[in-house]
Amino acid sequence: MSERKGGKGRTQEQVVVEKAELEELAPASGRGEGVSLDLLLDVPLQVTVELGRARRLVRDILSLGAGSIIELDKLAGEPVDVLVNGKLVARGEVVVVDENFGVRVTDVVSAAERVSALK
Repeated sequence: MSERKGGKGRTQEQVVVEKAELEELAPASGRGEGVSLDLLLDVPLQVTVELGRARRLVRDILSLGAGSIIELDKLAGEPVDVLVNGKLVARGEVVVVDENFGVRVTDVVSAAERVSALK
């Protein structure tokens, strides 16, 4: 490599650039095929069922007591949202099972809907 004089008395090195030679990619050898998802079975996920939302002033929240009613932005009988780690994954209806509340999933959100929700 040779040096040449740049402006204001500085020297600059010339750099030689060569085209990279890459090997052809071969199909997978089968090691990754059939990999078990067992490693993910113990990953904790937060599942939330959202009946609706409401916005209130702190003054209104502080005045709540037993028997108070908060109106939500959804109507009775409308599907509830099922969120996993804060992301909408399904919709369903509230059911009662042995005196406990549950959700019957009626619609799983499509990949296209999940992508559009990112915007």
